[in-house]
Amino acid sequence: MDVSLFIADSLAASVRLGTPLLLAALGELVVQRSGVLNIGLEGLMLVAAFTGVATADVALAGGCSNSTALALGTGAALAAGLIYSAGFAVTAVLCRWDQIVCGMALNLAAIGLTGTLHRGLFLDRGELLSVETFEPIALPLLSDIPILGRLFEQSLPVYIAYLAVPLVTLLLYRSRWGLTVRAAGDNPRAVDASGRSVAAVRCSAILFGGLFGGLAGATLTLADASSFAGNMTAGRGFIALAVVIFGRWHPGWVALVALFFGAANAAQYRLQAVGLDGVPHQLLLALPYLASLLALAWSGGRPGAAPSALGKAYRRSERERES
Repeated sequence: MDVSLFIADSLAASVRLGTPLLLAALGELVVQRSGVLNIGLEGLMLVAAFTGVATADVALAGGCSNSTALALGTGAALAAGLIYSAGFAVTAVLCRWDQIVCGMALNLAAIGLTGTLHRGLFLDRGELLSVETFEPIALPLLSDIPILGRLFEQSLPVYIAYLAVPLVTLLLYRSRWGLTVRAAGDNPRAVDASGRSVAAVRCSAILFGGLFGGLAGATLTLADASSFAGNMTAGRGFIALAVVIFGRWHPGWVALVALFFGAANAAQYRLQAVGLDGVPHQLLLALPYLASLLALAWSGGRPGAAPSALGKAYRRSERERES
């Protein structure tokens, strides 16, 4: 076995497989910074994944080029993420229903909706829902670096995800909107006292997270799998929640943790390909989930860095409303 080639392939696979988690986690990070916990991220990614690949498939059938079909599919996935997130914002923020219940309800709805549409629009007609994925883009000079060069031969969503890390950091810590979002998560009453609507700030953060979750879903089908299968997110939305917690609600740490989980996924596939005598393949499949449980257990014993008002609906007092 060529060790250098093995290392290069493993690093590249870790980055690629960590991309959907990173995109979803960055969006959820902003949502949680505003004080909202959206555990409906799993369903959001699933809806976006199906919408993206279905739109691209229809575009290809209509005579569009592959690049145009992928662009349309990505746009449709982003739109699906926005619409899905808008539903969550209305129920969890404007109606002040329980955030956990709203998220779980949307997760269940997403599983049923995508499964029904996939079967009714494609499988029952004998059509295979499949598209060509984004082609890898080799960055000049960087892709020529020995071993590490494979890291710079990735698809477009991968580059977008890792460029988004400093951009989200600047947005959260160097912009007025980011300051307001963080204030809404730590001290919503201060935001209210300044004359700004806490609900509006939180809804804007949820929609922002919807765009990233939509792109994460599109990455699964348009950059990795090239097709759709029922419940294909396979818990990635919940793992993304663990990434946010383990990443201490900071974009830089979230990126590193996403890489860690990407490496766990890559190890799972590598070990299955090699084959380990006496080791059940179910145990190898469970590696990413075991890693998430260990990460959460380790984080649970450390001092909290979560926003103070995370998961709490904001209600103004009667006296404040009258004034």
